[in-house]
Amino acid sequence: QTQLLGVLLAAASNFLISVSLNMQKCSHLRLAFQAEPKPYYTSKLWWCGITLLGFGEVGNFIAYGFAPVALVAPLGCVSVIGSAFISVLFLKKTMRAADILGGTLTVTGTYLVVTFAPNVPQELTARRVQNYLVSWPFLVYSILEIIIFCILLYFYKRKAVKHIVVLLMMVALLASLTVIAVKAVASMITLSAKGKMQLTYPVFYIMIVLMATSCAFQVKFLNQAMHLYEVTAVVPINFVFFTTSAIISGVIFYREFQSAALLSVFMFLFGCLLSFLGVFVIASNKREEHLQIPFIDCGLIPGKKLTGKIQPDSHSSRYGTLKNGDNPVKSQS
Repeated sequence: QTQLLGVLLAAASNFLISVSLNMQKCSHLRLAFQAEPKPYYTSKLWWCGITLLGFGEVGNFIAYGFAPVALVAPLGCVSVIGSAFISVLFLKKTMRAADILGGTLTVTGTYLVVTFAPNVPQELTARRVQNYLVSWPFLVYSILEIIIFCILLYFYKRKAVKHIVVLLMMVALLASLTVIAVKAVASMITLSAKGKMQLTYPVFYIMIVLMATSCAFQVKFLNQAMHLYEVTAVVPINFVFFTTSAIISGVIFYREFQSAALLSVFMFLFGCLLSFLGVFVIASNKREEHLQIPFIDCGLIPGKKLTGKIQPDSHSSRYGTLKNGDNPVKSQS
């Protein structure tokens, strides 16, 4: 029953997140097409979206206190499915066959994940978390993770390699630490609420610092990826990397598959694979939607027979210009 509560809480929280993101996008579009655009924070719809986003993130945090990491992390696909279908309502998008196929694959994969996820109830006390922190599997895992992260950071900083895989791998490595810390903090708070005080142990505050630090740097690199690449590329790759790193960290740190049967492990991984495939199908063949920027009529251009129109460059403060020898018809298109 406790694990079922965590599953329902995680699914509902991710659905709220998908609703909130679509509400924020809808408010931005409404403000952009007004005669006198106002700041987004003056929109009631935007604030409703932010509020729902906060509730969703809190719900996800609490879910880690009731269910294993390997079960909560893959349920992030609910937000991807929800966004695909809710956007039809909020943003008036058309439903594609790829959305239906991807949603079917993801729902099937999620069912397998929930059915064959590890069901090993364990009371995560502060002392148990301390023992996990100094266990040799986690120490080896931490050393390998630090080495890989430093190599990626070297290429990112020194060689200016900003490939999407490099950025999102760093996000995933940080996310594994975030998930470990979130699970520990949520479990200790849950036990304290039940009367078994765990907040007096130093490891509780160590985990809070680890959670805040890793989350802050994770957001930094994720924002960099969102700035350089399209959302349709970032979302599925980030979901796959994040879920994989979360499952690995749960297996190593919390030993969630320690007594699981081989068939259960295989079906669980097959469910994850179906969810990954469904997310990629939903995100495939989508293009970024740009706001309509009005063209500026330049009038008659010397040496040109047609009236050319120049579109402002949305990435700088200067207007775009026609290059010498450019066809004004191509420029207009």
